[in-house]
Amino acid sequence: MKLKIAYSPCPNDTFVFDAWAHGRVPGAPRLDVTFADIDVTNGWAEGGDDHDVLKVSYAVLPWILDEYALLPCGGALGRGCGPLVLTREEGTGADLAGKTVAVPSERSTAYLLFRLWAAETVPGGVGNVVVMPFHEIMPAVRDGKVDAGLVIHEARFTYQNYGLHCLADMGEHWEATTGLPIPLGAIVARRSLGEETLRLLAESARASVRMAWDDPVASRPYVLEHAQEMDPKVADQHIGLYVNEFTADLGEHGYAAVRGLLTRAAAEGLVPPLGPDSLSFP
Repeated sequence: MKLKIAYSPCPNDTFVFDAWAHGRVPGAPRLDVTFADIDVTNGWAEGGDDHDVLKVSYAVLPWILDEYALLPCGGALGRGCGPLVLTREEGTGADLAGKTVAVPSERSTAYLLFRLWAAETVPGGVGNVVVMPFHEIMPAVRDGKVDAGLVIHEARFTYQNYGLHCLADMGEHWEATTGLPIPLGAIVARRSLGEETLRLLAESARASVRMAWDDPVASRPYVLEHAQEMDPKVADQHIGLYVNEFTADLGEHGYAAVRGLLTRAAAEGLVPPLGPDSLSFP
């Protein structure tokens, strides 16, 4: 029997899961893979979808941790890899007061980081937030349909192609104020699978990551097949940013980053408060 898993076609996810998805991790459960944008998987996690394992945003955890356990590996945290606020003209955060900002999701870590930054930086707050598919945000900013856009992932390397300017780096703000890495994407699995299976899933994800590091050439066809016409050099930069020591093991600093983000967000009324043991893993 295969376990149903859903993750994005982004290079970091295909790099991490290549060995496991193709049956090269000894003793790992077989996988039935679905590719979906993280906003879609967030909705599946909240809506009781039948996937056993999902890649979701850390921002959605407070709504799903009764049903899903956070795996201590396989996800995306890091430094120097935060979301960016882009505009047509150079400026400061104060320039966004009362303006319209496009975001890829309101259930994303990027959105939480943006709201925490704006609470400190934008006098009176932004005027309007509109949710827009990720690939439409930079063209919308360029064409004047919105005043600014919140972007993630490979847009860090390509926004100049649209003639845009980086108004602020949400990751820089987060790291400067907390000293912690940036929590982005999490791997969660159904608690109903049982503790033994959950531990096996964590071991399998960790082994798949390490196998990708040991032989990065092996994952390249899978990565480029699903990278949606991304330049191979950009795909490599993407992997370099989002696959790191926290992918193999959240560790003390990783868990502190997750708790810190969700605690701050709860204090701002953006998410429900976490329970005392909700992040614990069997």
